[in-house]
Amino acid sequence: MISTEEILSANILIVDDQSSNVMLLEQMLADAGYSYITSTTNPTEVSKLHSKHCYDLILLDLQMPVMDGFQVMEELKLVDTEGYLPVLVITAQPSHKLRALKAGAKDFVSKPFDLVEVQTRIHNMLEVRLLYKKLENYNQTLEQIVLERTAELRVSEERFRRLTELSSDWYWEQDRNGEFIKIYGPVFEMLGIRVNGSSVKAEDQGVIWNEVERQVLEANLAARKPFLDFVYSRIKTDGTRQYLMVSGEPIFEQSGRFIGYRGIGKDVTDTLPNPLLT
Repeated sequence: MISTEEILSANILIVDDQSSNVMLLEQMLADAGYSYITSTTNPTEVSKLHSKHCYDLILLDLQMPVMDGFQVMEELKLVDTEGYLPVLVITAQPSHKLRALKAGAKDFVSKPFDLVEVQTRIHNMLEVRLLYKKLENYNQTLEQIVLERTAELRVSEERFRRLTELSSDWYWEQDRNGEFIKIYGPVFEMLGIRVNGSSVKAEDQGVIWNEVERQVLEANLAARKPFLDFVYSRIKTDGTRQYLMVSGEPIFEQSGRFIGYRGIGKDVTDTLPNPLLT
C-alpha cells in the first residue's frame, strides 16, 4: 500500500503556457499538502526537466504555442524508455481526450477546472504511479537476490565438490529408476563409467562383479534404505581384484515421493588390511 505521506511527497511538474493556470494548480496542490511542486510555461523544457528529476506526475496542458502537449509526450517517450508516461493532460477540448490517452497519457482533467475532481484524479494517479514504482523496485531487488543466491549456490556446490573429492573418489546420483544422472570424479578410470554431457554410460565389458555383494547392494537400493561404507568387489579385465566402498542415501521430495539416490564412492583396494569378504 501507498501511504498518504508518500503521495504528498511525490514529485510533480505543472506544464501550462498560461501563468494563471499554473498559479491556480500550484495553490491547489499546496493547499492539499503536496510538498514538491515544479512548474514551467515553456513546453520545450519538459523532456529535459523530466530526464533530470524523474517526476512522479506531469500535469500537461495540451494546447500550447510552439509545442503542444502531444508533441511533448512524444519527446517524453524518448526520455522515459520504461514505457510509462506519468502524464495527466489538461484540455478544454473533449475530442482531445481519447487522442491523449492513445498518445500515452494516463488520465485527463477538463478546463475549466473542477478542483475536487482535479485533486481526486491527481491523488488516484499518484497512488497507481507510486505502486508501479514500488513494484518495479521490488522486482529489481528480487532479481538481485536471485543473482546473489545463485552465486552462493555455485560457490556452495563447488565447495561441496571439493570436500567430496577430498573425502572420496567420486560422487554419484541416480534417478528413481537406478540410472546414473550425475557423477563427479575419475569414475571412467575406476569403474568404466563414462559421462558424456548429461548422459552416463557404463563400459565395463569383461569385468566380473561379485554377484552376492551386488545383490546385497541392489537390495538396499530397492528398499530405499541408506547405507554406509558398503564394500563390494569385482575382477577387472587384467585379472586383478578391485574393492570399492560406497555410501548412499535416498532422496525424497517434500511430498515424500522417492526421486533417487546420491552418495560417494572410493577405491579401497590398497587400504583393506585383509581383502577377503564374506
